[in-house]
Amino acid sequence: MTKFFGVALLTMVVMVGMHSCKSKEKVTTNSEVGTILENMPCEDEGRSDKKFFRASAMATSSDLSLAEEKALLNAKQRLVTLISSNTKSVTDRYVNEREFGDASEFEAKFENLTREVADETISNVVVTCQKKSVLANGKYRGFVAVEVSKEDVLNGISNKISKNQKLQVDYDKAKFEEIFNQEMQKLAEESGY
Repeated sequence: MTKFFGVALLTMVVMVGMHSCKSKEKVTTNSEVGTILENMPCEDEGRSDKKFFRASAMATSSDLSLAEEKALLNAKQRLVTLISSNTKSVTDRYVNEREFGDASEFEAKFENLTREVADETISNVVVTCQKKSVLANGKYRGFVAVEVSKEDVLNGISNKISKNQKLQVDYDKAKFEEIFNQEMQKLAEESGY
């Protein structure tokens, strides 16, 4: 009888152990992977088109306000990077298509100018989407999408150039805008528009 009781007890311990291992594995897998979202909130509103530079971001924090602030900061940083990257492509093409005495000097000055414009346009950013959620662990998640118009960026570049006599001599506004619009079209196509 004692032998039977020992075997039954051992079987029960093994079964409980296997069950607890199994449920721990599930919890670990779920907490590491979580639910995969096909479309993140605000993601569609963060896609650039021909008229707007756009970006979206998400952030998590134990404080709701902080989650929202971090998401907004991340989206603005992405927007500045996108504007800088786009205007660099425009500048490279513009310099290649025009005749300059010192093309590298013009390009360097122009890139610095466009970087300044990208940083300044952040003051014109419009929040187009803002959502929040609470996770199972009690943390908050903030989602945001922002945009700035192509016209704000172009006007910023023109205003900066008008204050720099050396750049103004080599600046053909119509040609620059033509190339800029072509790059915006490419950006829109890459975003699915």
